[in-house]
Amino acid sequence: MRLRHIEVFHAIMQAGTITGAAQILHISQPAVTKVLQHCELQLGIPLFNRVRGKLYPTPEAQRLRIEIDKLNKDLVSIRRLASNLRTGEFELLRLVSTPALGVSILPSAIVQWSNAYPQVRCTLATHHTREIISALLLNEADLALSLHDPCYPGIVAEPVAAGPMMALCPLNSVEGAIDGALKVSDITTPLIAIAEGDPLGNLVMGAFEEQGIHPQSRITVQTYQLARSLVEAGAGMTVVDPFTAACADRTRVRVRALEPAIPVQLYLLTATGSPPAQSARRLVKFLGDTARASLASVGV
Repeated sequence: MRLRHIEVFHAIMQAGTITGAAQILHISQPAVTKVLQHCELQLGIPLFNRVRGKLYPTPEAQRLRIEIDKLNKDLVSIRRLASNLRTGEFELLRLVSTPALGVSILPSAIVQWSNAYPQVRCTLATHHTREIISALLLNEADLALSLHDPCYPGIVAEPVAAGPMMALCPLNSVEGAIDGALKVSDITTPLIAIAEGDPLGNLVMGAFEEQGIHPQSRITVQTYQLARSLVEAGAGMTVVDPFTAACADRTRVRVRALEPAIPVQLYLLTATGSPPAQSARRLVKFLGDTARASLASVGV
């Protein structure tokens, strides 16, 4: 039986007449009759007995009905899914980000997106880039945000926004006393460093080394948000991504651009062959808008 045969058979079983089946399927009565005749011809058995304009299923049709009812439920689910894919409703989007982005641009973007598309569900998680790659490749996440292009086989990195690393300086420090760009060579306050192996932390230390500078550092942390919190508490100064810098408490911290600049990029990461669905693309737009607003707030 072909799919069209199944649709017509199911409609006739529901309506009991050719006319009723035609109304259910929104086609003509002759079209229903033609499909039914073709179906019975292919099967080699009659499916209905015709009595005074009504169709009564044969025992063979009754046995077919049990399996076709199961198939029809699957077809209804497929149609519903196709409709939801078109509208982006009732999807589950699995998003992962690095910790810094999870507490900077992600909350605002998620609120805007969920208000605009209330039917879409979302799960959020934060991991470092190594774990993010694993989640994408194992299909445990649909898309991810990172400040580092991992250049890893099977991972596609799409730039979303870009800006420079920023210095966070306590207001009572020498560096926090004035505005404007901060020369790397002018830094005297102890530096709160990011743990060795962090891609952005390596960029920062590389910039110091190029200037022949070896900054004082007594505290090393794993995340940018912890570095920011320590600066706000007066433990020293640090250099973080611009999105983390945008969240700094300006009553305690002065945000300054570095000179020379250390560029950083916000990337959307996906698995090769698994492009973001429509609902995910809508979220990416809000993420981009929020990222650009964060950059503007720190003067980028």
